[in-house]
Amino acid sequence: MRVFWEKGYEGASLTDLTEAMGINRPSLYAAFGDKESLFHKAMERYAEGPASYVRTALQEPTARKVIEALLWGAVAMLGDPRNPRGCLTVHGALAAGTESEGVKRALVEWRRKGEAAIQKRLQRARNDDDLPQDMNVGDLTRYIATVLNGLGIQASNGASKAQMARVVEMTLNSLPL
Repeated sequence: MRVFWEKGYEGASLTDLTEAMGINRPSLYAAFGDKESLFHKAMERYAEGPASYVRTALQEPTARKVIEALLWGAVAMLGDPRNPRGCLTVHGALAAGTESEGVKRALVEWRRKGEAAIQKRLQRARNDDDLPQDMNVGDLTRYIATVLNGLGIQASNGASKAQMARVVEMTLNSLPL
């Protein structure tokens, strides 16, 4: 997971991956089938580990708290010096060519599922009168997803945790809730 997170899908060589796992190529193929299958396993591990803040955030009692937990969770993960810079789901396919089309599609689907989960939670908040009835939940979801993806890119570019925190503060101050 960390190799893909740090180098992206195409940037992660089989040598990088086998060295990180302490195995040889035949063992990698026997255990995972191919590099793309291994990447899918890395995505699962990322969701269960570093990105688990998303699942936790969606359990918050109010829309405002959900959004706060999503944004602050991203800053905590992206700003943690123990982690590679950036976000696996954004960084993983930024420089992917046609031979990596399956990985690109998987990451697009990953991001869409994440947005759908956020939108479902915000729709529930609107149904519970926690958001204004005239608020476009789809637009709010895209806004939050755009900020989350942007934070990942900013982290890749070297933004500090404090700089990302200021972006989150600005975002939260701009919300109409």
